[in-house]
Amino acid sequence: MSAARFWDNPEKARETVAELKRTTALLKPFGELNSTGDDLRALAELTEEYESQESEAELRREVAKAEKRLGEFELHAMLSGPNDARSAFLRVQAGTGGTEACDWANMLLRMYLRWMEDHGYQAEVVDLSPAEEAGIRSATVACRGDYACGYLRSEVGVHRLVRISPFDANKRRHTSFAAVDVIPEIDEDIQIEIRPDDLKTDTFRSGGPGGQHQNKTESGVRITHLPTGVVVECRSERSQHKNRATAMKMLKAKLYRLEEQKREAELAKTYDEKGEIAWGNQIRSYVLDDSRVKDHRTGHETGNTQKVLDGDLDGFIQAYLRQQLGEPAKTGKSAK
Repeated sequence: MSAARFWDNPEKARETVAELKRTTALLKPFGELNSTGDDLRALAELTEEYESQESEAELRREVAKAEKRLGEFELHAMLSGPNDARSAFLRVQAGTGGTEACDWANMLLRMYLRWMEDHGYQAEVVDLSPAEEAGIRSATVACRGDYACGYLRSEVGVHRLVRISPFDANKRRHTSFAAVDVIPEIDEDIQIEIRPDDLKTDTFRSGGPGGQHQNKTESGVRITHLPTGVVVECRSERSQHKNRATAMKMLKAKLYRLEEQKREAELAKTYDEKGEIAWGNQIRSYVLDDSRVKDHRTGHETGNTQKVLDGDLDGFIQAYLRQQLGEPAKTGKSAK
């Protein structure tokens, strides 16, 4: 980067800067963990020498903090896929189950927005299709920040909810389904040829709680790529121009993913093997009246359903990433 002609090729230079950023994001916490290890050794020696209960309590607290940071570092180090370092578009789609499924899709949307907030990601709902009675039919969220795609790819698939329905006067147990898909957000400098003749663009009134402007003007944009049948929508902005720009970015990302799938079957397996949004295809079950959330791919399970629905997904994400690397999951059933 210190070379005199480094910026003569801006595209290559940006790739190098991004690579440096990702490498630094690993090396810096690694160095900090080494320093923490030295500090813990010194504190352990003092505790052993003076046999102080206060020192022992402090040591236990610091070890617990270090273990948490080590777990986060290990998780980060697992993200080495071709698109793991990118931002992502996450889409939630209601499946079988009527109003129950639409409400479940809305619960999942809230869960992921909470996870993004807790991890410092910038989240923007770029498309939202409300259901008639309750919940949503679908929603797309732009999750911007380093390694968003790598973390969220563990969530791709059908999610199953079992609960006593709040919409059933007889308080019967209902099962609902919703699907989650994740695609990487592609850099602006990546060239993907999209011919204007291959696009069909429709505009519509956005509706929803956006105010009179969104309700009275056709600011929503739907773009269909005719050769592939890929459809994207955006209605989050009051400006049709901004919605069109975001929709084109989403289309570019989806077409890029299709090309990647053609060249590499494993990527297709990673991102797009959801199947029908119904029985037999779920990757995870959320059984609220039994206080149990279980991932059927990894076996990771927890009894604190509310904590999961509030965005505590790290145990599931880590178990999935370890499984993808061929390692046994370090976390199993948890009551907390």
